[in-house]
Amino acid sequence: MKIIKNNQRRDFLKTSALITGGAMLSPFSLPGAYAAGEDAIKIAVIGCGGRGTGAVFQAFETGHNIKLVAMADAFKDRLDQSYERIFKKYGKDKVVVPEEMKLVGFDGYKKAIEAADVVIIATPPGFRPDHFEEAVRQEKQIFMEKPVATDAVGIRRVLAAAEIAREKKLNVVVGLQRHYQDNYIQTIDRIHDGAIGDIIGGQVFWNDGGVWVRERQPGQTEMEYQMRNWYYFNWLCGDHITEQHVHNIDVANWVKNGYPVKAEGTGGRTVRRGKDHGEIFDHHVVLFTYEDGTVIHSECRHFPGATNRVDEGFQGTKGRAYMNAGHTGRLSDYKGNSLYEHDGENNANPYQVEHDKLFAAIVKGEYKFADAENAAKSTMTSLLGRNATYSGKVITWDEAINSDISLMPERLAWDAMPKVVPNEEGYYAFAVPGKTKVV
Repeated sequence: MKIIKNNQRRDFLKTSALITGGAMLSPFSLPGAYAAGEDAIKIAVIGCGGRGTGAVFQAFETGHNIKLVAMADAFKDRLDQSYERIFKKYGKDKVVVPEEMKLVGFDGYKKAIEAADVVIIATPPGFRPDHFEEAVRQEKQIFMEKPVATDAVGIRRVLAAAEIAREKKLNVVVGLQRHYQDNYIQTIDRIHDGAIGDIIGGQVFWNDGGVWVRERQPGQTEMEYQMRNWYYFNWLCGDHITEQHVHNIDVANWVKNGYPVKAEGTGGRTVRRGKDHGEIFDHHVVLFTYEDGTVIHSECRHFPGATNRVDEGFQGTKGRAYMNAGHTGRLSDYKGNSLYEHDGENNANPYQVEHDKLFAAIVKGEYKFADAENAAKSTMTSLLGRNATYSGKVITWDEAINSDISLMPERLAWDAMPKVVPNEEGYYAFAVPGKTKVV
């Protein structure tokens, strides 16, 4: 088997240069004279939940001549709800989705992608390698939500497709929106310019009360139940260290200009232990070690009623940094003197900026964005952390990314069985540190 190495700093710098936009302005051609406004940009949404619906809104809010022409989702009710919301807001001039392009089931994404110029991929993360590969194969421009996979097998597929997308000059924007948020951009640029010296430590957090639970309904197959309650199953979600905390972990990689070489940590199920809570942990605490020996503390938990914290802090040889999604960006020295304080007033919504920049490039015929490689490696970093907490062992990057353990079901059908199923009492097996095999 081919071993995939970390190649950290070189690969990160190559990718982040593209992420920031403007570093690569190679022209490409799409059907239609978009710059002249003569033809509409046709979009399709794959995954019609709240995030997919919101991404369609944001595409329309860019102000370009855009039409929604296809929708695909495993569930008809979710597709119908999404269509009603979008149509109510934007009407028949922008929403041009005939009944035959409301595609329900596991395979409808292929036809939806075929109908579009730009594809929005917003399914549960386990499906994203399939959908991204197909969008690249059909040579579409792509917006894909994070994280981009739930196991190393999927990560390697995304990395391979990302290389093809680069060769074909397909713009790919991924929903790690802090890369499009001004306080992060401005603060991290200053860190990279040496404002607080060399980074020697850091802490990243996503601690909150957790998310929704969808109870099992009469008549559901096991496949339907897990897909409806997708957040609690690793083949679909990746655990919350991947589905949510990937944002903060990605910031650590961004600040460090690389990816960790190993991880160790602890985690478990302390509060969230019900039948509807599937197999995921409710807390993870990980130490990520980078190539230069820097250790970043990573923490995420879902404890209702406990103190919430979602932010990132770093220590350098000359000072410290602090950032959060609320448009805070702050640098100071160790005497408390301010080195930089970001003015967050009237800062743009980064979820909107992602689409503004993507569609602006498409309209101009520019190739500017290649987010998939970094998104795959930051997702892989979160999986490295999950492997450490599930196993209770020190796991190296190379061990994790070359794992052949696939979480995906052998086939996707309503009568098919996922690999993890409940016992006679309705509970799911979960990882036991010291016993669970992860690589």
